[in-house]
Parts: sequence; structure tokens; C-alpha cells
Amino acid sequence: MSDSIDISVDFAGLKLANPVLTASGTCGYADELADFMDLNTLGGFVTKSITVMPRKGNPTPRIVETDAGMLNAIGLANVGLERFVAEKLPLLAQMKPAVFVNVAGTTIEDYVAVTERLASEPALAGFELNISCPNVKKGGISFGTDPTQVEEITKAVKSACGKKVLIVKLTPAVTDISATARAAVEGGADALSLINTFTAMVIDIEARRPVLANRTGGLSGPAIKPIAVYLVNKVYNEVAREADTPLLGLGGIRSAADAIEFILAGATAVSIGTASFVEPGCAAQIVCDLEAYCCRAGIEKLSDLVGVLEPPAS
Repeated sequence: MSDSIDISVDFAGLKLANPVLTASGTCGYADELADFMDLNTLGGFVTKSITVMPRKGNPTPRIVETDAGMLNAIGLANVGLERFVAEKLPLLAQMKPAVFVNVAGTTIEDYVAVTERLASEPALAGFELNISCPNVKKGGISFGTDPTQVEEITKAVKSACGKKVLIVKLTPAVTDISATARAAVEGGADALSLINTFTAMVIDIEARRPVLANRTGGLSGPAIKPIAVYLVNKVYNEVAREADTPLLGLGGIRSAADAIEFILAGATAVSIGTASFVEPGCAAQIVCDLEAYCCRAGIEKLSDLVGVLEPPAS
């Protein structure tokens, strides 16, 4: 890395070496990607969702490719809180990047229980509150569509966080995402991540039935990137800039150019998800390419680009 180029970012008071993180649900608990890249080159790592009790998730098939992405209906499958602490946390404690645990549940009490149990763990920088998963019947997206509930659950979990950073993950399945973003900020969110997946369906025309056993799944990948960029910019302009709340942008990022789009739209940092299924080491490559972009464009400090979006050409 060039000494004259600074790609570090301040994310809710945390100094990240660069703005590239993993996206929850696409990278497991870290060891799954360790053979493909040096995880310590990333700015941060977000685990898959953790619930109080272990979850098997939805029946298979629960992943299907689409023309420009994929649908998943994993259903928050995970090892559960106690096994996570015993088996996964020791590995995460060895990592240099900031580690965030994605927290899920079916009740507010579930979210609080996971957060309280992990709030004193020195290996963790914070939590990502998953109130926007479209693939579970209870909890998940139901919390994330009502601003009143968003504020309530954010307040409850923030009170259990201690000094850890709380990121609230927003769903795009709302009439006005700025309303839920504002509710999260008023509830005490330190940062917002957006967007989660879109509910979608793929049909097998020979069998005349949905491909996924869950019927629907969450659409991610390049197909949703332009929408994600727009929603990040909307929340930045209408909520985050005035509130000084950093945004974690995600949705179809495959390259440094994609990441720069999100940063210009208002994201302080970005998460790489679906692209890792195609090229498992792509997050680390994006870090290198961001520095190359800054060098080529004469940018000394990458964070100076956050929200610096020029008006359309006349």
C-alpha cells in the first residue's frame, strides 16, 4: 500500500484499515474463507446470523442462481449462541479486522439475550441487528418494516450492547426506507447497513412449481445493485448525513468500481456478499483495487469521497 494514499475509514468511532467488510450470511464464521484470502487484509468481518438456539434453517433446495444473482432461503441456519462462543469465537479473536456478530431472533428478548451474552467479549467490535431477513416466518423482516418496532428493538438491543457498536440492517421491502432508517437512529443505532435482499421467486416450468422448497428466497447480487445504490443515497441525504450516522452499503458489489459507487452515494464502508460465491477472494482484491483507483484518480484519502456525488450533467 502506498504511504501517500489512505484508504482507512472511521466507522462509528472504529478505525478500519479499509472500508471493505464481508456480508453476513455469505462468509460463515471466517474459517470458510480463510483458504481463499488473507482475512486480515479486510477492514471488517460480519459473521452469519447467530440466534439463541441452534437453527437447521429451511429445507433444501434453498439456493438457486438467477440471471444476475441468486436467491437464497437459508433460513438463518447457525450453530446457536453457546456453540458460537465455544467453537467460533476463539478463531474470530485471532483476526485483525473489526468483527461484528449478526444477531437474529424471533422476539426482542432473543435479540437482547444474544447481545448481552456477547457484549463483554473483547474480540468483538459490535453487532449487526438483523431485522430484515425475508426467509424466516417469525421475527426477521417483520421487525424491520414498522418504524415503531424498529425503534423499539433498536433501543432494547442498544441498551444491551455496552460500549459495542450497533449496526441496524435495513430491509428494502418498505414504502419509505428513510422512515425505518430514522427510527433506527432515534432508537440509538450507531450505524446502518443497507440493503438486505428482495423477496423473489424462481419457477421450474417443467414441474410447474417453485424451485426453492421455501417457495421464495432473498434476491441478491448484481441485479439489485442499482436499487441498493439509490437507497443508500436516499438514506444518506434524508437521514444519515444530518445525523452523522455512517452507512454500510451492500447489494451486488463485485469490484472496486461498484464499491466506489456506494461510497459516492454516501456509504462509509461496503460489504461483499454474493460475489464471494463466484470468486471467494474477491473482497481482498477489491481492497487492492480501491488503492489503485485512488492512485489513478489522485485521491489521497478515500473517505473524502463519501457522499461526494455531483449533480447530473446538463
